[in-house]
Amino acid sequence: MTVSKPRVIKDYEKLEEAIQEQIKLVYPNGFSQNLITFTNKDGLLVSALPFETDEKYYLVRMTSQEAKEIIRDDDDYDDDGTLKDETKEEYEDKYSELDYIAENIGDDDSSFDDDDDD
Repeated sequence: MTVSKPRVIKDYEKLEEAIQEQIKLVYPNGFSQNLITFTNKDGLLVSALPFETDEKYYLVRMTSQEAKEIIRDDDDYDDDGTLKDETKEEYEDKYSELDYIAENIGDDDSSFDDDDDD
């Protein structure tokens, strides 16, 4: 029997700092290329970054442009939009006990496959 996790749809800036840091570990090369689209409760098409913890499945609402701005404005990322090595090491140490992080570190392109290859 599979237990469904609660789905949480939130804006990136409204997430807890710990969740933001974990997202950075899973997506060290930025967010925009990992966005998925879904239809919200109002029938509107929305783009979001998927992120799964042991307790919740997050859809972090953002457009491609917002995803690029978040990375550009974040001091944890370098000018090329890649998570800085020292930041990555710090967050890996901080969250090493979380299985869902250990399973997804470095899987930037495949941690959430939305099968949108067209």
